[in-house]
Amino acid sequence: MPKNSIFNIQQHTYLRKDLRHNLTYPERKLWSALKHRQLGIKFRRQHGIGRYIVDFYCASLCMAIELDGNSHFNTEAIQYDRIRDDYLKSLGIHVIRIWNSD
Repeated sequence: MPKNSIFNIQQHTYLRKDLRHNLTYPERKLWSALKHRQLGIKFRRQHGIGRYIVDFYCASLCMAIELDGNSHFNTEAIQYDRIRDDYLKSLGIHVIRIWNSD
């Protein structure tokens, strides 16, 4: 379980709020199913972990869900996502990636 000091770093507060207020359609759709513990577990949206912000995070399962659109198809983005996923995995966080089209 990651240390609490790496969650929601204050420097990223504005960005997290902006992302929460500007969800993509697939993010809004998934959030409508995850919010209010509808699945019996709590999820947070646009949750900061270290220098990264994950789309959805469940602390009790140590799991992040990432929704990926077209911007994730280029070589640079794939490499960035791999580095990001490796960091999250090093903290014991399981990352699930879902394509927006799914």
